[in-house]
Amino acid sequence: MNAETLKGRSLLTWLDYSAEEIRYFLDLSHRVKQEKKRGENRQRFTGKTIALLFEKRSTRTRCAFETAFGEEGGHPVFLSTQDIQLGAKESVEDTARVLGRMFDAIQFRGFSQKTAETLAEHGGVPVYNGLTDSYHPTQALADLMTLEENFGTGPGKKLVFAGDGRNNVARSLLVISAKMGINCTIITPAELHPDAELMASCREIAAGTGAELTITADLGAAAGADAVYTDVWVSMGEESERERRISLLKPYQVNQALMDRTGRKDSIFLHCLPAVKGEEVTADVIDGPQSRAWDQAENRKHTIKAIMLATMGL
Repeated sequence: MNAETLKGRSLLTWLDYSAEEIRYFLDLSHRVKQEKKRGENRQRFTGKTIALLFEKRSTRTRCAFETAFGEEGGHPVFLSTQDIQLGAKESVEDTARVLGRMFDAIQFRGFSQKTAETLAEHGGVPVYNGLTDSYHPTQALADLMTLEENFGTGPGKKLVFAGDGRNNVARSLLVISAKMGINCTIITPAELHPDAELMASCREIAAGTGAELTITADLGAAAGADAVYTDVWVSMGEESERERRISLLKPYQVNQALMDRTGRKDSIFLHCLPAVKGEEVTADVIDGPQSRAWDQAENRKHTIKAIMLATMGL
């Protein structure tokens, strides 16, 4: 693959990228992590700027973008909805046109996927989706990186997600798994199945890569899993659904009993964080020896750095 094909491109969803391109991002992610461990200071973003637009609060996404960009010599500028007129007194299109003339790249973390698409259409610079209600692509790349650190590269691994099957993390895992030949199982109640349109797209992709995609309510589907993954039961913006969601998802809590259903002592636990211990996961699992949630959190930084380096042609 010619790295030039990545230069100038936005990352809104992994649907827009080939398996070969995702492999390039993953290889680069592993490389920059090793550079960091060796204490190498490359300063590849010197003279570059990035606008970080946040409608939603963040710990890992904000810290990953700011530290990855800043330690390479670049200047990240954080902009919340309290700071700029995003979609208020100024249209998203006009905001994109202005920021694209002042910054080398834009990150957006917010509600609507359409906002990210509009920024990319009118900004003229790479736009990175730091999370929308539809997709969380930078998280999914860190998830695969963590999976590879424990089980090696290559297709055929089994990733099980238990919880809200239509949230942005589950949707992104389906997409990237289909692309990379990962067998992805979503264990979720019928009311929270991923939408049919996305599943049709993912199954079409999976037909070419050999990935097996399964949607089920059966906890027994965790058998043989390399990794068991969960996310909070109530996503940002859905707080009014809290009581109903907890009642619906309580049977799908990741506890030691569910981890034992894999039938493997080397299975790992993943969580995109923040976690509500005692709800979607028990403390003994996320804080226990099978948990890789903290490696996963660190890998947000390395994967985001790799994405920016590749798409900015550095």
